[in-house]
Amino acid sequence: MKTAAVIVFLVCLLATEVQGQNQIHKGRCFCADKGVDVVLRKNIEKFEIIPSSPSCGKQEIIVTLKNGAGQRCLNPESLFTKNIIERIENKTRSAQ
Repeated sequence: MKTAAVIVFLVCLLATEVQGQNQIHKGRCFCADKGVDVVLRKNIEKFEIIPSSPSCGKQEIIVTLKNGAGQRCLNPESLFTKNIIERIENKTRSAQ
């Protein structure tokens, strides 16, 4: 009987610990660090802006490079990235 009481106590203790953990995990973001500051524009095939979400608390800017060279994370604070975002927004506005 004492063993059963100890097991129930440990299960309750474990359930309390699991419930109190932080729900935002660092591993959910695609970009592990702040990213690169500059990528040659002629090498960019695709440009993605991923807004912050419950699973990743930061905005991420990801470029896909031409010729299968992979993807790179851009630093959202760099002047290069801000200029590209501004150009895309201007093209979007003028197209409407």
